Amino acid sequence: MLKQLYIKNFTLIDELDMAFHSGFSVITGETGAGKSIILGAIGLLLGQRADSKSVKMGTERCIIEAHFDLSRYQMEDFFEQNEIDFDADDTIIRRELTAAGKSRAFINDTPVSLAMLKELGERLVDVHSQHQNLLLNKQDFQLSVVDVIADDVSELEDYRQSFARYQELKKEEQRLRDEIEQGRQSVDFMQFQFDELSNARLSDGEQEDLEQRSETMAHSEDIKTALYEAETALSGDEGGVVSNLKKAVYALQGIERVYPEVAELAERMNSCYIELKDAAGEVSGKMEDVDFDPAELETVNARLDRIYELQKKYKVETIAELLAIQEELERKLSNIENSDEALAEIERQVSETLKLVQRKAELLTEKRRVAAGVIEKQMREHLVPLGMPHVRFQIVVEQDSLSRSGQDKVSFLFSANTSTPLQPVAQVASGGEIARVMLSLKAMISGAVKLPTIIFDEIDTGVSGKIAEQMAQIMAEMGRCDRQVISITHLPQIAALGTTHYKVYKEETPQGTTSHMQMLTPEERIKEIAQMLSGSDVTDAAIQNAKELLKK
Repeated sequence: MLKQLYIKNFTLIDELDMAFHSGFSVITGETGAGKSIILGAIGLLLGQRADSKSVKMGTERCIIEAHFDLSRYQMEDFFEQNEIDFDADDTIIRRELTAAGKSRAFINDTPVSLAMLKELGERLVDVHSQHQNLLLNKQDFQLSVVDVIADDVSELEDYRQSFARYQELKKEEQRLRDEIEQGRQSVDFMQFQFDELSNARLSDGEQEDLEQRSETMAHSEDIKTALYEAETALSGDEGGVVSNLKKAVYALQGIERVYPEVAELAERMNSCYIELKDAAGEVSGKMEDVDFDPAELETVNARLDRIYELQKKYKVETIAELLAIQEELERKLSNIENSDEALAEIERQVSETLKLVQRKAELLTEKRRVAAGVIEKQMREHLVPLGMPHVRFQIVVEQDSLSRSGQDKVSFLFSANTSTPLQPVAQVASGGEIARVMLSLKAMISGAVKLPTIIFDEIDTGVSGKIAEQMAQIMAEMGRCDRQVISITHLPQIAALGTTHYKVYKEETPQGTTSHMQMLTPEERIKEIAQMLSGSDVTDAAIQNAKELLKK
């Protein structure tokens, strides 16, 4: 639950540091006193988008910080998954905005993204404002209410995984159909291309080898001349390096006995002689290998021309790319040839998966129908004491086309009296009736989803007197179930039932208008409720009436 709220330099608030308590609390104050500002600050903590205009004029930054007690709500998994330190007794959320438009968010002093802040915020606080009453007209909201009461999270996730697989298979089926259709229209051309590449008998690395052979034959005379000169220098009869080196070795070996110092030198020179003699043999062999053959050169160049022609035609630069095109053409031709079998197989998979999806959708429908009955019963139990003795509330679960949510279309039907037929609730319920319906739904949902804090922003619109008191009783009951409920209200009947009472007020100072918030003492509560009853002129009767309300 929310333990502490600190706001600094936010719109009309200079500084606010307020402690909150468990149970049912109320916030009152005149219109325009700043209640919406406090809600706006809480909204920023829950991940709403920031506006630099929210920073109080004349200051550089605003800070909004809240402390939560999560010891009873088992939220360790969120912190572990996001690698954030977890303190169940004091979890701190902070948001900072600058006048320059920069925004930073922190959870337990760890910088986090706005998306992560919003994810945690949705698990901490539910703010119900008047515009949320419009949700009653939206089918996805109505379905989500039924799903909450049905407690079908695991079944819905299981269904969604199968439905996603079904969608993937349908896309694959359509892709294959499109490919087959396109292939059949161009099969002759693809066959011609494949035959052309296949008949070329290309091999990877062939081009580089041919280009080297062509280059070698084109310079065969230069190569033979160079090899001849090298052989002559090495093995020539007159002054050849090999024969002269052999003579030098013989000379040194002849004096080894009388002059041992040359033995090592002679050995080294002999090694050089052996190496050079071997090299000379290789040069001689290569001279015999190099032989200019015009017919072979013509054949090599013709092969290269064919390769270049194919590369230009298919807009590639290597044989490897040509081979890849050939392989892809072969695959497409094979698919066309075996298209009936491939299409039959994918259709079989689609059909089997569809049956599985439908079975899982039916399980969801069963749970939702049971939940619908529970909701109808509980809604009547809530609404009858709220001044609707003849209320009828019915949930219609109809079969719809398969979607990510299942195959159900949910409609909330409502009638406040026996003479009016059941119709969609948002179309026939008055503002006060919608407020009571939404409060009843929230009370029911809060019992299924353990949200630490629920804030009602003037949910009492359109009601008064005894009905307002009954609404307050419902909120008070919600606050007694390990939950913190805060109601922003203009009605004294609701304000009187709060276990803690806060007042928001404005103050005019030489520096401008500022908003403040204080927790009222028992005496201050009497005065505040009396003022809500009688206006600015508080009468003795209003004081007495306020005391009577507080006794309840």
